Amino acid sequence: MSPTLMDTSGIDGDVETYLNQVGDIFRVFRWQDSGCVSYGVQSEGKRWFVKYSDQAQGIQSLRGAETLYSQVQHPALPNLHNVITTPQGLALVFDWLPGEVLYDYVTHRGQQGRNNPGSPHARFRNLAVEKIIAALNTIFDLHLCLAEKSFIAVDFYDGCIMYDFEADRTAVVDLDEYRFGPFTLEADRLPGSRRYMAPEEFLRGSLIDQVTNVFTLGRTVIELLGSGAIERLRGNQAMKAAVRRAVDPDRARRYPTVRAFVEAWDQATSQFNG
Repeated sequence: MSPTLMDTSGIDGDVETYLNQVGDIFRVFRWQDSGCVSYGVQSEGKRWFVKYSDQAQGIQSLRGAETLYSQVQHPALPNLHNVITTPQGLALVFDWLPGEVLYDYVTHRGQQGRNNPGSPHARFRNLAVEKIIAALNTIFDLHLCLAEKSFIAVDFYDGCIMYDFEADRTAVVDLDEYRFGPFTLEADRLPGSRRYMAPEEFLRGSLIDQVTNVFTLGRTVIELLGSGAIERLRGNQAMKAAVRRAVDPDRARRYPTVRAFVEAWDQATSQFNG
């Protein structure tokens, strides 16, 4: 019987050669900061997303992703179906998800980036506020589940968010850098987008924990609502207060846990008047 993406645990040769043997590669994502290369593969009547690395840092990140996906199941996460080893590296096989990544540096650099009116990010910001809140709620619910399993978000930004504009469905991908925590920062900074990062993520020796993630989730509200984000909440003082507390530079004034923030957000959005 010919090998398939589902029943192969290891291969002896090149990953692209193997993928072309078991299916058709219809898309390749190269030059990723993680050191990984990803493939869209059509095989056995289905589309798959295969993420591969042959670099030490990339392999370590993929092992971290394998751990996360084995412990956390959520509707916003793609399913991890298989792990394949190669002589040089590691590949993870996921479902191919419909939708568009809200920001891709390689694709959007030099084209006004997020501000390009045709970009997924700009189109998302132009959705009705109710739809943006629904997407945020999905992201927050996922991070609540992750927090309950002691995962701390690292390198989360709009490049991790996929949105299906036809089905109004939100997915979260590329959580390879997420770590068990709390932990102490042993480098000069964590990887990630400054737009979403708390001050302590730039300070060696600082504590990185759920309070740090509260800041990231608050910044996610601001970034996804776009220019004048707080004002787009249309007078809902409870929502404004929740976001402002979440992104306070002083971590002592933020919500103490992801759950505390999500509960405050849920209570505030239940009063949203559109």
